[in-house]
Amino acid sequence: MNVIWRTILIHLRARRRLRRGDSLAMDGVSRIRLTTLPTDIDILMHMNNGRYASLFDLGRWDLLVRTGFWDIMRAHDWYAVVSAETITFRKSLQLWQRFDIESRMLGHDDRGVYMEHRVVVDGEVYTRAIVRSRMMRKSGGTLPHDELFAVIGSMDGMPEVEPWVRDWAAASRLPSTRESAPSVWG
Repeated sequence: MNVIWRTILIHLRARRRLRRGDSLAMDGVSRIRLTTLPTDIDILMHMNNGRYASLFDLGRWDLLVRTGFWDIMRAHDWYAVVSAETITFRKSLQLWQRFDIESRMLGHDDRGVYMEHRVVVDGEVYTRAIVRSRMMRKSGGTLPHDELFAVIGSMDGMPEVEPWVRDWAAASRLPSTRESAPSVWG
């Protein structure tokens, strides 16, 4: 709920852009313009680190709608869940500062679909996040990639997922939900 009004606005804008012919190819880059609001900042008067993930969701909405992927997901009762993410910060965003969120698909592996999000100010990257998502069925269970690609086509043309991203994905993976995952320290 913390960015619900922005989410609705971005979704409606993306729909309007799509109707006007401003669609994106699956390997396209989505760009949305935002401003750091008082609800985004922390006690240090800069964008709170936890807010970035919520704002990157806005970039995902724009990308999914404008590529047509959102309509495909709705038509097949599919949805995506974030299964892992990593974020790197270079510079802070200040109150009322204008910035762009750039989002693009990176590709996939056998367990997920990867996206990259950037916070950009005047062409300079301030923050970058890599997100791995799993495609799920509303009726239950994980959506196999072969079923996904049978509907959307292949992801040819996607940039290659960088080796460090694959290494990060493997290193950060938790046990399956069907396996035990006790919290044991040390």
